[in-house]
Amino acid sequence: MNYLIAVLPDRIVAEEAYTALEKAQIPQSQMGIVGRGYKTADEFGLIDPGKQAKKRAIAMAYWLVPFGFAAGYGFDVITGLDTFSWAGTPGNHIVGGIAGAIGGAMGSFFVGGGVGLSIGSGDALPYRNRLDAGKYLVVVKGSEIFLSKSVDILRKFKPEMLQGYEQ
Repeated sequence: MNYLIAVLPDRIVAEEAYTALEKAQIPQSQMGIVGRGYKTADEFGLIDPGKQAKKRAIAMAYWLVPFGFAAGYGFDVITGLDTFSWAGTPGNHIVGGIAGAIGGAMGSFFVGGGVGLSIGSGDALPYRNRLDAGKYLVVVKGSEIFLSKSVDILRKFKPEMLQGYEQ
């Protein structure tokens, strides 16, 4: 499926563009408006980068925390450090494992969450930011014929951005 997304400055221009597409016999099932009063970004399917980052951080924590515990425990066994004399040898191993698990949790949070937030959203974040700024998206989906016809029509409305996608 191919998509064409046009970012328009306000509701009136978006409705005019939608009407022009209707007059050009683009089926209503092949197009839509995203913005206040119409579909939301979530209803349309724009990924929320915060939710995706949280999912990625939790998924990474499932394997990084146990691995961190095992690495910390193993490090303490190999080095024989007596960091906490009150804990004894087994206690020091366990404290080393806990420190490793904390390191694993931090890694999943910063790498899975932070990096996932910055690069995992693709183009969804700029579109969400434009929607938050009060702009509207006119989306056309379908074959190349519909999209090429739609590009000519939408360019007349001087969109802020006009981008095509293939899925």
